[in-house]
Amino acid sequence: MSAVTSDSQHLGHRLAGFGRTLISPRGAVFLLLIVLLIAITVLNPSFAEPSQFVRFVQRVAPVAIVAIGQYFVIVGGEFDLSMGSVVTAQVVIAGNLIGQDESKSIPVLLFMLAFGAFIGLVNGLIVSFLKVPSFIATLGMMLALLGATLYWTGGAATGNPADGFRQIGRGGIRDLPVIGVLPWSVVILVVLLVIAIWFARRPFGRSIKALGDNPTTAHYSGTRTWWVKTSTFVLSSLSATVAGVLLVGYAGVHPSVGRGYEFTAITAVVLGGVVLGGGRGWVVAAAAGAFALEALFTLLNFAGVPSTYREAVQGAIIILAVAYAATTIRARRRGRALETSPAPEAKEPDPSEDPARPAPIPSTSRADNETKGGS
Repeated sequence: MSAVTSDSQHLGHRLAGFGRTLISPRGAVFLLLIVLLIAITVLNPSFAEPSQFVRFVQRVAPVAIVAIGQYFVIVGGEFDLSMGSVVTAQVVIAGNLIGQDESKSIPVLLFMLAFGAFIGLVNGLIVSFLKVPSFIATLGMMLALLGATLYWTGGAATGNPADGFRQIGRGGIRDLPVIGVLPWSVVILVVLLVIAIWFARRPFGRSIKALGDNPTTAHYSGTRTWWVKTSTFVLSSLSATVAGVLLVGYAGVHPSVGRGYEFTAITAVVLGGVVLGGGRGWVVAAAAGAFALEALFTLLNFAGVPSTYREAVQGAIIILAVAYAATTIRARRRGRALETSPAPEAKEPDPSEDPARPAPIPSTSRADNETKGGS
C-alpha cells in the first residue's frame, strides 16, 4: 500500500513539475506553438498534410537559424542589430560574385563565411575593448552595411547566382515517402540546432551564460570575457550568413531581403523565454519562438488580418513576453526566499515576566547609527 502511495505521489510531483514547465517563460512557447498550429489547421485543413508542414518548416528555417545566433548574443548579455544587414549583404555578395559561373560557388561561399566572421569579430571587439554599448555598435554596423549594399546595387535587384548555388535554399532530397521532398534548409536547421545544443552544454557555452548573468563574477573566475563576448557576435554573424545563403535560393537577390530580420530574431528569442540582459535561456526554446512567431503570422494571414499589422504584433509580443518573464522570475525569487528563510521558533512564556510590561524594542544597526549620530 505504501509503495502504491509513494508511486502516486511521485507521479503527482512529475505532473506538477511538467505543468510548471509549460507555464514557465521557456516552456510556454511550446504550448503557444501547439495552439497556433491547431488553429491554423482548423482554418486551413491542408496545412496538416506532411508536405505542407515541411514547406512551413522550410520557410521558417532562415528565421530560426538567425534566432539561434541571436540567442547566444542575448544570453551573453548583449544585442546584435546588424543581423538583418548581414543577411542582405551576403545575398547581394552571392548574387553578384557568383553569377552564372557555378565554379565560383565554393570560393564565394567560403568568402561569405569569412566576411560574416569578420563582421562579428569587429562588433565584438568594439563592444569589448572600446566599451561601446552593443545596441549602438551593432546599430552603426547595420547602417554601414546597409549603406554599402545600397551603394553597390543602386537600391535595385542586381545579380543572379547560378542554379547550383540556389539549390541550397530551394532544393532537397526528393522522392521520399509521405513528405515527397526534404528541403536542404530543414536539414541544415536540424544540424545547426543539434550543434547549438551541444555547444550550449559545453564549458564555453556555460561561460556565455555566466557572462550574461554576472560579468564581474565571470571575470574574477578566470573567464576571458572579451573573447567569450566576441565569440557570441561571431556566431551571430555566421548564423546570418547561413540564413542569407538559404534566402538566395527562393527569395531572390534584392537589397531588402534581410530587412527586419534582426528584430524578428530578437522577438523570437524573447518569445522563447530568453531573458533580456542575459544569463537565462534555452536555445531550443529560442528556435521554437521563431516557429511560433511565423505560425502566428500565418494564422493572421488565414484570418484575413492585413500584413501591415505585422510590426505592431511583433512589438506587442516583445512587451508581453518580457513582462511575463520578469513577473515569473520575481515570483520564483520570492518563492525561494520563503523556502530558505527559517521559521521563527516558538518561545515558552516566562512566568517571571510581567505580561502588562511592554516588550523591549530590539536594537538594529540603523537605530544604533542614528543614536550615535551616524548616517
